Amino acid sequence: MSADSFDLCSPIFPPPPPPPALETPSHSSSKKKLYLSIASSRSAVEGDYTEPRSLLSQRENSFRKDLQWVLVNTYVPSLIQDGPQCGLVALWMAAQLRQPHLNVDMERIVQTAVTRGYTAQGEMFSAENMARLVEEVCDCKAQLLSGGLSGNNTTAIITHLWEKQPVLIPYDEDFNHEPCRRGGYRAHWAVVSGVLLGLEKGSLSEEHTLPDPTLPWLSAAVDGSCACPIHCSGVKETYVLAKQGKSLRYQLWTLDSIIESNKQLRTMDPQRANDGSRYVVPEGGVEAGLAGQALLVHTRTQKPQ
Repeated sequence: MSADSFDLCSPIFPPPPPPPALETPSHSSSKKKLYLSIASSRSAVEGDYTEPRSLLSQRENSFRKDLQWVLVNTYVPSLIQDGPQCGLVALWMAAQLRQPHLNVDMERIVQTAVTRGYTAQGEMFSAENMARLVEEVCDCKAQLLSGGLSGNNTTAIITHLWEKQPVLIPYDEDFNHEPCRRGGYRAHWAVVSGVLLGLEKGSLSEEHTLPDPTLPWLSAAVDGSCACPIHCSGVKETYVLAKQGKSLRYQLWTLDSIIESNKQLRTMDPQRANDGSRYVVPEGGVEAGLAGQALLVHTRTQKPQ
């Protein structure tokens, strides 16, 4: 069995279009150069499990060996944002999973968001507007979760990822791109495309998993062979695989860390609010627009008519 054997069980999608040249209403050329410089030094790695496997091997000592670890991921292509476009870039990445494949052009995403009044500079401070934008440009259903991402919404997120569907989540971004708590000052969007579950051993039958040839404690769920185990009591730890517009590489975060970051999005950074640019902020501010909210993107389901 080869090191990339997980990928043999993954559905074959048409290759995504090459990342387009971005046009944004306004951007900082210095920030763009910084992001592009960082990105160029760490190229993207294709494959549903190739890069996640490498991430896990680097952090192998972090995972309890008394648990059964099961991974599900669907590769999304990377794109570096040009200015404050994190939400629009995350949408573009998620849109590449659309089935049947739809050529979603980044320029169209930007122009539609501006025309509809959802953004002025590329920013997206409203999850509700993001849902509308997803449905218009991707012609697929966007399910808005609200009221916090714990409880039933946690179950919905994990189940959606288990079914190889993307989730768009706003959060506060730390300097290493990971979730932090800055009260919304560093509000950012990520696309989550995978989930790693630490289960009580025996929670998932071996006939529903494919062992990893390089990490003996890890396995991948066989596509469509079983229901998501979140509905049983055996789930002890949960991590997610995410991408965002300032790096070409996947990151692995605990689900709890992004839930905590998401729920405390309250205020726009005063420095940004007073930089002389116009931003579209919903009534009630960042808290009303983003806190406790996320989007399940149903890439195989057309939007409601």
